[in-house]
Amino acid sequence: MRHHWAALGFVLALSALTAGSADAQIGPPQTATGRRPGPLGQNYPNPFNPETRIPFTVGLNDANPPVCTDPARAHRVSLRIYNLLSQVVAIPVLQGGGASGGRPTENLQLQCGQYTAFWDGTERGTSRQVASGIYYYRLEIDGRPYVNSMLVAK
Repeated sequence: MRHHWAALGFVLALSALTAGSADAQIGPPQTATGRRPGPLGQNYPNPFNPETRIPFTVGLNDANPPVCTDPARAHRVSLRIYNLLSQVVAIPVLQGGGASGGRPTENLQLQCGQYTAFWDGTERGTSRQVASGIYYYRLEIDGRPYVNSMLVAK
């Protein structure tokens, strides 16, 4: 019973956190590339087993094509994956070349651009695969949170 209350508390906390960014979560339909406007995209594939990718953007506006609002600025970025009990399950790694590629997405300093994080479906610090179910991923850019959900199906 205690876990049910914890899960309800987590959902209520997410509602409070995402209230200010509801337009990024519920806003206009996805674009032709499959991405919604806003910094946090939907992971793909979804549902997934055993690995997924999470697209996100940093410092770009909603113009078509997106334009960097301040090219000289480095943004503090963190991306974490949580279970329904608000426990950190994993920290994905940044994909791609450059100095930041392959690093955990925790307190990174990133310039404007489009990025993709990779998660292999394992628990943080182990090689054990996570259980099937719903997980949440939370992106923070300069302290501002964006949340989305994903489904692990085995």
